Amino acid sequence: MTIELSNPEDSKLVVLAKATRARTGAAQGAALRDLDGRTYAGATVDLPSLQVSALDVCIAMAVASGAKGAEAAVVLGAGDGALDALREFAGEGVPVHLGAPNGSITESVAT
Repeated sequence: MTIELSNPEDSKLVVLAKATRARTGAAQGAALRDLDGRTYAGATVDLPSLQVSALDVCIAMAVASGAKGAEAAVVLGAGDGALDALREFAGEGVPVHLGAPNGSITESVAT
């Protein structure tokens, strides 16, 4: 089942996550919008000495940029949907849209 996103800003996150995953060939692509409306896109890092989920890459970029929280996030592709870091960074109730590599959203959860 595909979920239609009602927020056009969340749909933009899907486009960013999809393009980032496709460009890198990674297992996951993710995008996050901070409280100021800035967006961050990332892909899974899978090196012998470093493994980072796509969402964790986005969170790290947001924190390093001085963001104080997140409005929404999207994760596309294989892997777990661990939201612990996002919850720690942005608190409870942040919508996270999960989906397939092609950008179809199959589930929406909250931190």
